[in-house]
Amino acid sequence: MPILNMLNTDQQKRLQEADYRVFGAHGHSAVKLCHWCKESIKTGEKRVCYKQLFYGIKSHRCLQMTPCLPLCNLRCTHCWRDHSYFRPAPEGAMDSAKTIAEGSIEAQRKLLVGLGGVDHSAVHLKEAMEPTNAAISLDGEPTLYPYLSNLIAEYQKRKMTVFLVSNGMRPDVLNTLEPLPYQLYISLTSPNQIFFERTQHPIAPAGWSKLLETLELLPNMGCRTVIRLTLAKNFNLDNTVADFAKLILKASPSFIEAKAFMPIGASRSRLPFEAMPSHDEILKFSEELSKETGYKLAGESPPSRVTLLKR
Repeated sequence: MPILNMLNTDQQKRLQEADYRVFGAHGHSAVKLCHWCKESIKTGEKRVCYKQLFYGIKSHRCLQMTPCLPLCNLRCTHCWRDHSYFRPAPEGAMDSAKTIAEGSIEAQRKLLVGLGGVDHSAVHLKEAMEPTNAAISLDGEPTLYPYLSNLIAEYQKRKMTVFLVSNGMRPDVLNTLEPLPYQLYISLTSPNQIFFERTQHPIAPAGWSKLLETLELLPNMGCRTVIRLTLAKNFNLDNTVADFAKLILKASPSFIEAKAFMPIGASRSRLPFEAMPSHDEILKFSEELSKETGYKLAGESPPSRVTLLKR
């Protein structure tokens, strides 16, 4: 059964209206132009993503994609995705890694064509047609795609770096990745097990134990690693620095990103607009986290309300 059949007509329509482009014979992969990719093209790199500021990748040449559009093993309160189309595991056949790599680049190019109708930098639009970084992060949980190592390899064959974002629920998959991504993100939202179970709603048992196992893997992963903290007021921002610090020190990542919750998409029905911290509040949290962990504040992007801490 094609996985696209998991999506009803209304769900498919809403994804299309949100500028997703679903591709592949089995309909479980998608791309979407990142806001900052478009901004970079329109302004000739005068406005770029914080990932360009922090890590040097080119925003206009970054491909934001997922091989697991309808698959996730968490139902996080803060997540902007629509949980209604999520499934905990694949059902039926899935497209090959080569098909997805080629399909994602082609789908990105089709979306980019639309930018030719607005003011833009012709040089940057042309460069964007040849992406140099794949961010496997758009939707769903990528470790549920059974050929994830092959997908990373396919992008690397095309001389692209890969940023892989995971919720950490599949340490068995992360521990056997070959080749490794250029940079591995683990999303960390819960400072303790009680909060995790109450707000992230794991589908499979022992989710917290799986997350701890993943954190323990990171020091020996062999690639750059990032702990990304998504922080919301009256949720996980207040009085949590010490607990987050213990988890971070266990993982010993290359970098920490502390980022404000943004009330977009489906998250608006789960957390109020007032839960979004100001950049100053994120900065204050980061300074306290720096004292607890020894990581140094190395960058910030006020428009994205995010900071970078470096080991």
